[in-house]
Amino acid sequence: MVNLKKCFSLLVVMASAILAISLLSACAEQEVGNQASQEAAAPRVSEHLTVYKSPTCGCCGEWVEHVEAAGFRSTTEHPEDLSGLKDKLGVPQNLRSCHTAVSKQGYVFEGHIPARYIQAFLENPPKDSLGLSVPGMPVGSPGMEVDDKFMPYKVFSLQADGSTEVYASIDSPDMQY
Repeated sequence: MVNLKKCFSLLVVMASAILAISLLSACAEQEVGNQASQEAAAPRVSEHLTVYKSPTCGCCGEWVEHVEAAGFRSTTEHPEDLSGLKDKLGVPQNLRSCHTAVSKQGYVFEGHIPARYIQAFLENPPKDSLGLSVPGMPVGSPGMEVDDKFMPYKVFSLQADGSTEVYASIDSPDMQY
């Protein structure tokens, strides 16, 4: 006669083992998924930006935090003649903002440009482009957040010949991130 207690105990042990294997497998899949989404969120281009700004500008500091949160490294400098630096870098008067960032390759990023567009630009720089610009200080752009207010704006590509082209139109806050 079969010992029912032994069979039941064996079934409980087997069920526990199957459950433990299933849980371990699910945890491993979740870990792989978490790692993949962390890798997707990290910039594909590890880049250093030198940011030139006034030492008293708060929105510039917030923009620096934005690009650093996106994975960029930065150094901040406070030149005595910020306008003269912008002249040297070829930033037209009508496309200026409060801060200027320069990549190690020499590309210029003027103003409150979302980090995602800087990243895209660096991955595939347009031919004959000096960099990008968001002129002025659009409300709701990175570093210029005010409550839930948002002003649509454009990101311009600065061309070596002095011309500009629209690189991106930012029509809603979610297009920035």
